Amino acid sequence: MTSSATGLPNIYSVELTPPDISAYAKGNSGVPYVWTFDSGNAGPHVAITAIVHGNEPCGAIALDWLLQMGLRPRQGKLSFAFVNFAAYAAFDPEVPDATRWVEEDFNRLWGDGVLDDPDRRVTPEVERARELRPWLSGVDLLLDIHSMQHKTDPLIIAGPAAKGRTLGGAIGWPGIVVTDKGHAEGQRMRDFKDFADPASEKNAALVECGQHWEAEAAEVAKDCAIGFLRVSGAVDPDFSEDRMEGRPPRPDTTYYEVMGPVTIETDDFRFAQDWRGFEHLPEGSVIGHDGDRTILAPHNPTVLIMPSRRLWRGKTAVRLACPVAP
Repeated sequence: MTSSATGLPNIYSVELTPPDISAYAKGNSGVPYVWTFDSGNAGPHVAITAIVHGNEPCGAIALDWLLQMGLRPRQGKLSFAFVNFAAYAAFDPEVPDATRWVEEDFNRLWGDGVLDDPDRRVTPEVERARELRPWLSGVDLLLDIHSMQHKTDPLIIAGPAAKGRTLGGAIGWPGIVVTDKGHAEGQRMRDFKDFADPASEKNAALVECGQHWEAEAAEVAKDCAIGFLRVSGAVDPDFSEDRMEGRPPRPDTTYYEVMGPVTIETDDFRFAQDWRGFEHLPEGSVIGHDGDRTILAPHNPTVLIMPSRRLWRGKTAVRLACPVAP
């Protein structure tokens, strides 16, 4: 079956059941679907966000799990936010790629001036981003939970600043940290203003928990949320230790740096092979073709990060990385 919205054939089965999040609609922060709890003690405002993309249920499962346990911070504030709830509400397991967004990618709207542009078309994603922005501006530490198109090793996207890589390594789950500068198409929420400013103490991480609909992605989302909450100081250092004892041990962290994204320039992009991610290619290997342009591996090794199935002009086809020292 093919998604009517993306034209992508469904090559993975849907193993996850998205939870009903309607009970969280009112929020308690003045913003729909945003819940904030104040400890009354000094400390950072820590937040976890999910469903920036409506077809990524693992984050909603993790937030529902945390909210149902009645978790409260021991210091500072703790927020949980369901982001693109409109796209999420339209999710259909028969066409699971059709509801990534309503009209445009919510995670490309966070560059300077984008949301304030009076000439910008007002989509549901723009409206929601404008609604969330005042709350997001008050967050000190952010974990944004995502998933990927292909079954490949989960990873943390650490953003452009060294502090992001430090946070990713400290979280510990999953054990791969990738530093990158984002997409030509637009800036991600995790790079919004001070999150990406090396001079600011604010920080953010984005986790890609595995393939969108595989059961293990929800468990990875919980693992990463636990690691993040521990590192943030919002919870005790042994928070959820009983659960983690039944999970794979904390892995050794490996680091990669994206040297550049391959941004699609034509309407005729095709990969040379059915890349799935983390292939290590020797310099000069043919990665794909963009019209008449041949895309070659620029260094040895060239590690393919998250090759896309959405091979549309202006989007990122794949990110080209190399291993780096801790």
